[in-house]
Amino acid sequence: MQVNLETLGQLERRLNIVVPFAQIDAEVNSRLKRVSRTAKIQGFRPGKAPLRIVEQFYGPQVREEVLGETVQRSFSQAVTEQQLRVAGYPRFEPLPAEGDTTDFKFSAVFEVYPEIAVGDLSAVDLENPVTDVTDAEVDKTIDILRKQRTSFNAVERAAQENDRVIIDFAGKIDGEVFEGGKADNYSVWLGQGQMLKDFEAGIVGVKEGESKTFEMVFPEDYHGKDVAGKTVVWEITVKNVAEATLPELNDDFAKMLGIEDGDLTKMRDEVKKNVQREVSRRLKARLKEGVMQALLDNTKFDVPKALVQMEVGRLQQQTANDFASRGIDVANMQLPAELFTAQAERRVSLGLILAELVKHHNLQAKPEQIRVIVEEFAESYEQPEDVVKWYYASRERLEGPEALATEDNVVEWAKTQAKVQDKALSFDELMGNK
Repeated sequence: MQVNLETLGQLERRLNIVVPFAQIDAEVNSRLKRVSRTAKIQGFRPGKAPLRIVEQFYGPQVREEVLGETVQRSFSQAVTEQQLRVAGYPRFEPLPAEGDTTDFKFSAVFEVYPEIAVGDLSAVDLENPVTDVTDAEVDKTIDILRKQRTSFNAVERAAQENDRVIIDFAGKIDGEVFEGGKADNYSVWLGQGQMLKDFEAGIVGVKEGESKTFEMVFPEDYHGKDVAGKTVVWEITVKNVAEATLPELNDDFAKMLGIEDGDLTKMRDEVKKNVQREVSRRLKARLKEGVMQALLDNTKFDVPKALVQMEVGRLQQQTANDFASRGIDVANMQLPAELFTAQAERRVSLGLILAELVKHHNLQAKPEQIRVIVEEFAESYEQPEDVVKWYYASRERLEGPEALATEDNVVEWAKTQAKVQDKALSFDELMGNK
């Protein structure tokens, strides 16, 4: 076998490979002899057909198989000899024989993994977010839990703040109903920021069965650019008015939250533990995002296009699966690759950087770290021990926790390299309420 390596670009390579046809012919003949021992060909007893007849029936198929295997084997051997790290899949192309009938020639075009030198983080200011969970946060969370369990009772009066109303509405701009401006039996909980304040203000004071027409101007910075800054005439009909009633903070409410004996102290302790778990998760996520961005900003290299394309395909499939799970028909839906390219490039880049760090600094996840993450996942379930068993029943299921543990190790490593400063975040800032 003869091999010639060409450099086509920063990462693109071409291997030109030559294999003697004599080697291929010998393998084809060897296989045909094996086939002839059991071949069933009309007019001959099994295994008794002459080799030339067997070749007529099975020769093309066997030769195609041998050629395919020769291409794969020769490519793998050449890659090993040249010490190349192939990224993605090669593109095989036949080379013109140019009168040479003694050799089988083909080329393989592919990309190699880039050499990555992880950037110096010593000058990076890394923010370590810190949030305290006080009684005020617990009270606020309990109020949210009560609100989620609000009951609504129909009333025979005009709608007012904090009522839930069922309405039909149609909005017109210049006498025409605009896209998305019409709905029937639409539920609005007044005062909760569900709709624009001016729209809700137009509903207040209207009773069940009454209709009303009023004007409203959309804000200039409204996300719907087609209607931003424009005047709309709304026609609404109120079909139901219901008063909101929050559950009392008592033992019945505690039982709703899974506290069997209804003890309010136990309920507060459980709520606080859940809030602390969520705060811890979000703080870790923020710090990790800061580390990952610092690594990206300080480590520059060419990303293999083949890996990006593969990641784009994965993201497209994930999105299609997500749509399908929501009942959206994706059979004829086209998801443009451009929608996922930037995300795919980022994920591939981070994956290569993390792999380099893990290899050079021994940041592999340890079994005990994986166990901690699995047990944290299981905490929020009624039977956590069953969840732990489920994870450990399959090596595949542990890949997610293992990846998270590895990322945690990278974060801890980065903290030793960068200039880390604590940054206080309020509970509302962390939870996205501001």
